[in-house]
Amino acid sequence: MANTDFNIGVINSMDCLKEGWEIIKPNYWLLFAISLVGVLIGGMSMYIALGAMICGIYLCFLKAIDGKQVAFETLFDGFKYFLPSLLVTIVIVVPMFAMFLVIYFPLILATVMGSKLSESELIALFLGSFAIDVVIALVMICFHTLLMFAFPLIVDRNLSGWQAMKLSSKAVWKNLGGVVGLWLVMFLISLVGAITCIGTYFAIPIMLATLLVAYRKVFPSLEQQNFNIPPMPSNYNL
Repeated sequence: MANTDFNIGVINSMDCLKEGWEIIKPNYWLLFAISLVGVLIGGMSMYIALGAMICGIYLCFLKAIDGKQVAFETLFDGFKYFLPSLLVTIVIVVPMFAMFLVIYFPLILATVMGSKLSESELIALFLGSFAIDVVIALVMICFHTLLMFAFPLIVDRNLSGWQAMKLSSKAVWKNLGGVVGLWLVMFLISLVGAITCIGTYFAIPIMLATLLVAYRKVFPSLEQQNFNIPPMPSNYNL
C-alpha cells in the first residue's frame, strides 16, 4: 500500500464509536490528560504550537489504536511536525478569525453608533449579520471537514502540510457518506457531554478515538499491512 492510497466505503460511524471506546478505555485518563494538556498548550501559545500539539495528541491516539504503548511524553513528539502542522493550522485558523471580523465588527460598530442608527437599521444589521453568520459557518464546517484527516496524515504518513490537506480532501470526498455520519455521531457525543455532568472535555477523548478509528479504516497502518495478500483493487483509490 502506497503512502497516498486509501480505502473507500469503510466508515461506519457507530462501529467507529464502539471500537474507539473499547480501544481507549484502558488508557482513558492518560489520553484525557494528554488531550487536555495539548489543547491548553496550543491555546496558550496563541495557536502557534496548536498544530504541533494536535499532531502529538493524534500520535498518542494512533499508538493506542495500533496496539502500541501510550506514553504522556509522546505528546511532545508533535513538535517534530511543527512546520507542516503550522501550515494546516494557518489554513484553518486564519479564515476563522476573518469570519469573526466579518460578522462581529459591524455589530461592534453598530453598538458604538447605536444612537445614530434607527431601530429599523439596527434590526436589518443584526438580521444581515445573522444570515452571513449561518452561511459562513456552513462553509467553514464543509472546509474543516475536508481537512479532518490532514493532521493524522502528517504524523502517520509523514506528508507535508500541503500534501496532507490535498490527500485529506480527496479521501473525505470519496468517503463523504461515512464522514457525514461520523460528524453527526461526534456532534451527539459533544451534545451529551455538554448537557450532562460528564462535560465536554471528558467527551473529547471519545470523539478523537472515533475520528481516528475512522481514519485508520480509511488509511490502514503501513506497518501492519499483510503484503502476502494483495488488496482488492476496488477498495483503494489508485
